[in-house]
Amino acid sequence: MSPLRRFIDIGANLTDAMYSGIYNGTRKHEGDLQQVLQRSWSAGLKKIIITGGNLKESQMALSLATNDERLFTTVGCHPTRCLEFDENPTTYLTELKKTIESGSKKVVAVGECGLDYDRIQFCPKDIQKKLYFELQLDLSTTCNLPLFLHCRNAAQDVIEILSRHKNACGVVHSFDGRIEEAQSFIDMNFFIGLNGCSLKTEENLKTVAALPNDKILIETDCPWCEIRPTHAGYSLISKDNFFTNTVKKEKWKPDCAVKSRNEPANIRQVLDVIATVKNEDPDTLCDIIYENTIKLFFNK
Repeated sequence: MSPLRRFIDIGANLTDAMYSGIYNGTRKHEGDLQQVLQRSWSAGLKKIIITGGNLKESQMALSLATNDERLFTTVGCHPTRCLEFDENPTTYLTELKKTIESGSKKVVAVGECGLDYDRIQFCPKDIQKKLYFELQLDLSTTCNLPLFLHCRNAAQDVIEILSRHKNACGVVHSFDGRIEEAQSFIDMNFFIGLNGCSLKTEENLKTVAALPNDKILIETDCPWCEIRPTHAGYSLISKDNFFTNTVKKEKWKPDCAVKSRNEPANIRQVLDVIATVKNEDPDTLCDIIYENTIKLFFNK
């Protein structure tokens, strides 16, 4: 890998319990976030944006980001968790806004917000749209921040809602939709965020190949969304971009990555797949994506 490659992971769930060694409520090993971060910096990560999944996690992420100049965060509430809004929408929104204001330049986007119709058992569609998504769209305008959008099986409604917010901009993260949907988002001044979940199928790869380079951002969505051996993109990963030492969580060692737990350092693999399917020089493409990310989140 070229030593000149610079990466920014736009979506890393670093507050997740897995980085404290806890899996499904059971502790398997001691916390190792610092080792995870060290592997990230060694792999060429220059910045990492921690994803805020709800109010509490946004506050945790901001606290974490204040300890390292390379860490930043979003502030928001994920659609599958937006019943939290239902308890007291005004108070919840006020606390999100206070968190953004207290974070100064550490908070770079509002989100993760959007719509998720694959998991409506966690929150009905109508609450997602009326009580959650719209309020956070207004918050992004008020705070002059881009959006970090979640869209699962809901592109038509997301696009319709965004059409009423002409000044909205941001990124549709973990994109796995059709090229026509991607183009609709691009036409509305949004970037397309790609991770392992964007590279599962041959149809996904065709969509990625058709995306304009100047509208692509990359992420890991760790500790999830790794590129698995069953994914269409897996065979396109350079052998140099796999961890040399990985162990099962039960056999954890401080200098080893944990199998099936994604890390920001694996963003190299995402670039490998995108560059290959687009037939682009990976060094050049990496630089374009880095500049795209700076443009959206850090040129204030």
